[in-house]
Amino acid sequence: MRKLILSILVLFSVFIVVGCESKTPDETDKGEEVDVKLEDLAYFNYLNDENPIITIKVKDYGIITAQLFHDVAPNTVNNFIDYILDDQFSDSSFHRIIKDFMVQGGMVKDSKLPIRGEFTSNGFLNNLKHTYGVLSMARTSDKNSATSQFFMMTSTSPHLDGAYASFGGIISGFTILNQIESLSTNSNDAPLTKVVIESIEVDLKNYEPSPVIYYSK
Repeated sequence: MRKLILSILVLFSVFIVVGCESKTPDETDKGEEVDVKLEDLAYFNYLNDENPIITIKVKDYGIITAQLFHDVAPNTVNNFIDYILDDQFSDSSFHRIIKDFMVQGGMVKDSKLPIRGEFTSNGFLNNLKHTYGVLSMARTSDKNSATSQFFMMTSTSPHLDGAYASFGGIISGFTILNQIESLSTNSNDAPLTKVVIESIEVDLKNYEPSPVIYYSK
């Protein structure tokens, strides 16, 4: 029950002030090296060479790459790409971490208008389950409040299925994901050592994003 409550709260888009507390290398658990085969991932059937690929450069850690599933959540993907092309994610951070659950980031200075939540409980069929490596959108209690914040799953969490807009899946950098997940955090789930997103870039392949449709009541 505690994990469920925490998971719902953590995915609400909130502003956090993280203290500048330093850590020496031997105080940080760097996590286990992982050898993930793409065919073993629950979302393997969603992967294809025509999906846009994003490259997340994490300072002092390395690169995580992921495919964006525009067939699953098209407006969500278009919105995420729009933030990337506007260079909004550079020098942001992964600001909330819950071990064995998820890593959340994407808090930008100038967020745009919210988009409709593309998930089943909001009237939009989305069958991509929240399993290890999946990307999904953070939001407040309002189902139509997602802007820029996203999270990467580090475990399987069925209670999120149909309630949050999953839209992509990691294809490399799983060890880095595990390293970030293993960092020590404070009582607000903020890492004691800031995890900086230096940049996020996108290779659109042959995909042509449509204009983002913002939510209007």
